Amino acid sequence: MKRFDLTLLVGLSCLAAFVGVQARETRGTSVEREGHGEAAEVATAKGTRIALGDSTTSRRPITIRTTASRTTLGPDDVLRRVRERANGTFINDVIVAHDSALARWPDRLVNPLRVWVQNGATLADWSEERNSIVRRAFTDWSETGLPISFTFVFDSATADVHVTWTDHFNESISGKTLWAHNDNWWIVDASIQLAVHHRDGAALDFDATRAIALHEVGHLIGLDHTRDTTSIMTPRVRVKDLSAADRSTAFLLYSLPPGPVGAISKRISSR
Repeated sequence: MKRFDLTLLVGLSCLAAFVGVQARETRGTSVEREGHGEAAEVATAKGTRIALGDSTTSRRPITIRTTASRTTLGPDDVLRRVRERANGTFINDVIVAHDSALARWPDRLVNPLRVWVQNGATLADWSEERNSIVRRAFTDWSETGLPISFTFVFDSATADVHVTWTDHFNESISGKTLWAHNDNWWIVDASIQLAVHHRDGAALDFDATRAIALHEVGHLIGLDHTRDTTSIMTPRVRVKDLSAADRSTAFLLYSLPPGPVGAISKRISSR
């Protein structure tokens, strides 16, 4: 074999190995959150599912930028921030629900998260108003002052977040959220599925759709359930707008670095 051919073969082998390593590193763990719909209120439950990384949908590469001060905080610094700012939030519920970890998106103000919302025109009782409600739910969360923003795209292949519609779920739920995080607990991919009807066939009204959409977007940005029944993130939602606690918890989450905080949750629960 000529020397040039041997050099080319070695180079191609190294490139293939590098691509394989990168593929394994970007594969994440996914977490599923479900929202139930019953009459005028929304009940929610949660579950977990492993591995979202085999999607065949092509995505544009995402450049992750983080603030240095957030990524260099030590455990004591994080604990101090939680203690100082936890009042009026349900951040402790989030820490416990996520098995002593926090997950969040990287800052995405300059490079907004791209959201694709499916047209559900083939479903009975669907209307474009439902998509408008969903888009407004994303906007409401972004207007809380979080370092993330959203833009809506027409091509699903370019989206970071997919929102799809189904006629109904076989369980007593009205929405599901699935997000994947990498090894550092940065959320890298997410999807939401919403129902048009309750399991019994009754159509969800627009108020219920708004409550479900706000709740599911809350899960998508990294929040979990709270025992505060006045918040959109309570397991049985009786409100249709974000509460002060919803906003404060999201803001606090996005001032903290993601990742396991086992020592923190143990020290909080023992107080």
